[in-house]
Amino acid sequence: MRPYRTVLFVPAHKPAWAEKALASGADCVVLDLEDSVPHDLKAQARHTVRETLPRLRAARPDVGLFVRPNALATRLSGADLEEVVCPELDGLFTPKIRDRVDVLRWETLIDWFEARNGASRLEMIVPVEMVDAITNCDEIAAASPRVGSMIGPTSAHADIARAVGYRQSPEGSETLYLRSRILLACRQNGLHPLTGLWEDLADLDGLRSFADYGLQLGFRGQIVIHPSHVPVVHEVFTPSDEEVAYHQELVETMERAVAEGQGAVRFRGQHIDLAHADKARDWLEHARLVRRD
Repeated sequence: MRPYRTVLFVPAHKPAWAEKALASGADCVVLDLEDSVPHDLKAQARHTVRETLPRLRAARPDVGLFVRPNALATRLSGADLEEVVCPELDGLFTPKIRDRVDVLRWETLIDWFEARNGASRLEMIVPVEMVDAITNCDEIAAASPRVGSMIGPTSAHADIARAVGYRQSPEGSETLYLRSRILLACRQNGLHPLTGLWEDLADLDGLRSFADYGLQLGFRGQIVIHPSHVPVVHEVFTPSDEEVAYHQELVETMERAVAEGQGAVRFRGQHIDLAHADKARDWLEHARLVRRD
């Protein structure tokens, strides 16, 4: 999966909001058919999504376009996918997954409607919203090649808060264990790790601190729910020129040391060796993808 820094949600029945989401510069936009659409509007929302996706794709060919359908237990998922799966779609944000079997059920639906509707290579972003999903995160991550990303759960009021029963704090320490499990499952299976959302729309300083803590843990992007959050999160998750220069210099220093028969050397007052150079090369490859250098 592409290294999305921001995954911005908009209600599927409000196409004007989708246009604003696109204008925000978000890396990925999710049109939500699930929690943000009242039940009596869901059928019309499907039609709206199908009409909206080509316009969004034409306006920004580079943006990731995903849809969150209704959960499998609602028995609305098939109708959702029948309507919204199309060539302009990049993937599905698949809710309420509990285990490997749920992933395979989604995969079967995607296989069918992808072939039927002329789509291809659809990916899955898997939110971790249930206690079962935390317990089974390793098998979920490995269940299908369509799984491209998982989300380290954190929220003050959403499903995961109700399922686990924690009380959200600004620093997010109560979800550190939960997010760490998801992060390791992503790393083990080569998935793109996303951290959960910041719900205080006006507190941009709090958002910055929260995003930076996610970056420190090892996440590479974040779910966002308001266009004003996009620039802040992008700034946090975009490697700076100074960071790129540092890592490039580290690699070059280590390469010179190796050419001189040394496996370790002093660099800017620090001890570095071959492992440091390998980490720096990995970091630079990620930075290249994010910055599109």
